[in-house]
Amino acid sequence: MKTSHTLKKLYTVVSIIVLIALAFCFVFPLYWIVTGAFKTPVSINSPVPDWIPKELVLDNFKKLFSRQTAPIFELGFIKGPMAPAAVRWMINTVFMAVMAMVLTCLTASMAGYALAKKRFHGRIILFTLIVCAMALPKQVILIPLIREMSALKLYNTIWAVILPTVGWPFGVFLMKQFSEGIPTEMLEAARIDGASEFKTFTDIVFQMVKPGVGALAIFTFINSWNDYFMQLIMLSSTSNLTISLGIAKLQAENSTDFGLIMAGATLAAAPILIVFIALQKYFTKGITLGAVKG
Repeated sequence: MKTSHTLKKLYTVVSIIVLIALAFCFVFPLYWIVTGAFKTPVSINSPVPDWIPKELVLDNFKKLFSRQTAPIFELGFIKGPMAPAAVRWMINTVFMAVMAMVLTCLTASMAGYALAKKRFHGRIILFTLIVCAMALPKQVILIPLIREMSALKLYNTIWAVILPTVGWPFGVFLMKQFSEGIPTEMLEAARIDGASEFKTFTDIVFQMVKPGVGALAIFTFINSWNDYFMQLIMLSSTSNLTISLGIAKLQAENSTDFGLIMAGATLAAAPILIVFIALQKYFTKGITLGAVKG
């Protein structure tokens, strides 16, 4: 018993040390980027790494917001007041990620519920195609997507990045797995009480799969925010760029100005951290329930 207790204690200590080491490996790059955004050029380019900045400045952010300008919004031929291009890029990225998150969660939750609880011809085949689509590389459908967006007059607009994300096969698959756990008796009782299909979905189904929706919201937001490849292909004009493309453009123009690049990277990382912290409860609960059901 004493030996077993000692081994258990040793295992706990080793686990804590490993977790701390992994956390440090993940957090340190973020720390380096954030502190680098506030460093002076001398500190950033110093041969000896300046682990803890001795002087914090805002010059990098001032340069970020002063290099280029763009209309803060565009609605057809109506253009808003001019603002720093970084502000427009940030607005574009937030709008893109939020719209993709909302539309994906809505369509995936409805499709997952239909596949899990509705019985119709071709249901198995349709779900098989969705699962197969999860393994399909995005590069394979790139040319058809470009031609489709061009035909719809959406190429070089934010919607050209949003709409291909809405039909995310992984989202449908995830929400189907959550919808499988909804008791059929509850749905039948709602129908007997005269509830419409829409009311049944909003009042019963959506409430029961909310942890899964929270997890999917985080996945979708991060996936859309970081989808540099799709943004690079679909967007070209300065006013329609996302923050990731804007930073890449600044990096090409200012290859040695690491402070400017780190300031842009810090600005790009902030919304992801905010969304993850806000939805962390649903993310953890969703992953846990999904693991149990799997």
